[in-house]
Amino acid sequence: MSGRKTYSLVEIAAALGIEYRGQPDTQLRGIASLGLAGPEHLSFLSNIKYKPFLDNTLAGAVILHPDLAVGFTGNCLLSENPYLMYARTSAIFDSTLKPRAGVHPTAVVVSEYIHDSVSIGANCVIEEDVTIGEGSVIAPGVVVGRNSRIGKNCYIHANVTLYHNISVGDECIIHSGVVLGADGFGFAPGPSRWEKIHQLGGVQIGSQVEIGANSCVDRGALEDTVIGNNVILDDQIMIGHNVIVGDGTAMAAGCQIAGSAVIGKNCTLAGNVGVVGHITIADNVHITARCLVSKSILQVGSYSGTIGVSASTEWRKNAARFRKLDELYRRVALLEKQLKLNDESEG
Repeated sequence: MSGRKTYSLVEIAAALGIEYRGQPDTQLRGIASLGLAGPEHLSFLSNIKYKPFLDNTLAGAVILHPDLAVGFTGNCLLSENPYLMYARTSAIFDSTLKPRAGVHPTAVVVSEYIHDSVSIGANCVIEEDVTIGEGSVIAPGVVVGRNSRIGKNCYIHANVTLYHNISVGDECIIHSGVVLGADGFGFAPGPSRWEKIHQLGGVQIGSQVEIGANSCVDRGALEDTVIGNNVILDDQIMIGHNVIVGDGTAMAAGCQIAGSAVIGKNCTLAGNVGVVGHITIADNVHITARCLVSKSILQVGSYSGTIGVSASTEWRKNAARFRKLDELYRRVALLEKQLKLNDESEG
């Protein structure tokens, strides 16, 4: 449906597969928040704290949970999950223009394995034995190294660099400044200097992955670095060599994952989380902002916490003792209670 300027309420309801209430021919041309929406806008209510805005909104229609639609007299779309419907509606109103198929005259394309429907922008460099699938867009300034593969219906934004032997699945979005396949941080201390460990692996990116601007995924030292299907990475994220990220995991901006860490499926890492190398995080683990994960997490759950910088030996002792703080508190409280009882009995 995307590409038109306006859609009727009934058209949007049909596209989303949900019920509507109100005037079916109401014309909507975009999405806006409840407080700023006008009669030409669709809005939504997914957080109950914004319910006071519903009474005074000027929106032409609102996506609402059926329970919140009781007593609302305006046009509405009814859904058990208004936020998800908002996400799907955003695709309908997305104004991003997909470039036409073809190769810009300033691009350098050596490979013969480019589908006819692919768009390759100005000043791109596509090296030998590169495969690019049907419907993909390669924006200006992108470099794709030899023997790399980009799947179907991907959008590679301007100035992205894919080194050699990189695999990207179908329907991926890779934002500007991303680097896939730079060397991992591998060096051995020699007698007089650091000696480079040449990184012989590659990078595998699954399907329906989105990688935010200026993020980096290093190539593996021996085996590949692997990002699973439906993973979403925010801006300025660093994924070290030989890391494995499971399907459906999401990371907010600034996360740093050290080499050979394994992160499970459907995990969430909030902003600026650090994960040390060679540890494992189980499936369905949620880590809050600015945590440093320094040992494996093998149980499902939400994890938080950080501690100030100190000498490493002191930090290790404090960290070990901090974990026993609740136990120590309970023991002290119990002792205090016993002492109080003893005093009362003696009195």
